[in-house]
Amino acid sequence: MNMQRKPTTPGELLNEEFLKPMKMTQREFAHHVGCDIKVINRVVNGKSALTAEMAVRFSYALNTTIQFWLNAQQAVDIYEATKRVKQKPKKIQQASFTELSDVLS
Repeated sequence: MNMQRKPTTPGELLNEEFLKPMKMTQREFAHHVGCDIKVINRVVNGKSALTAEMAVRFSYALNTTIQFWLNAQQAVDIYEATKRVKQKPKKIQQASFTELSDVLS
């Protein structure tokens, strides 16, 4: 997978597409979804990944799907993992069915 630019983080989406247009502070949002402001602040600032539990809370509060938030986090995770893996393993050559059955026998 070749990604040119870093994907938009769930925190950036939350802040730019939801909180700012609604004129809602991180503190107000944290109170609304029932978590500490530190959790929201760390997600918004890209210091913490968005958990599945927080994705559920965000989806209910903002009338989105859970998958919307999880997909955003997954895109960031894949991008960062791709950048961390410096030496990519060589591809395994596909073995014929006969060779594979001999090995497994």
